Amino acid sequence: MKLVRDIVVGQDVITVHQQTSVTDAARVMASRGIGAVPVAEGDRVVGIFTERDALNRVLASSLDPATTPIGDVMTTVLVVANARETCAACLDRMRDTRVRHLIVLDDERMVGVVSMRDLLAVDLDEKVDTITFLNAYVHDVPPDLANRRP
Repeated sequence: MKLVRDIVVGQDVITVHQQTSVTDAARVMASRGIGAVPVAEGDRVVGIFTERDALNRVLASSLDPATTPIGDVMTTVLVVANARETCAACLDRMRDTRVRHLIVLDDERMVGVVSMRDLLAVDLDEKVDTITFLNAYVHDVPPDLANRRP
């Protein structure tokens, strides 16, 4: 079972400040191909800004993204993962809380962000490995065992 730390190891963690405009945060997200960016004050994560926040809290509210600071529209109730948790446990948490990104902490320090896509890829890889193993087991039964009758 793969751990979340295996996904975020070596991840270049980027954050934005609460005063960053929605436009600037969106540019950061677009340039990195990410759907969410943590918002930090010093070493402390105070929120996360997601594509969903941009849609629901900025565009749907007719706010000007160039002048709206992230701190006004970010999600402040954070759903986090411990780096030592399994990917399956984190995927369950995401489903239960209806979020698409988890901030990953290791001893209270942010070490990365995982998306639902990241975790689903791990889940799929594990299922493919299991199916491959089971197919090999079923089809590679030694002939002397296959002909035995109980």
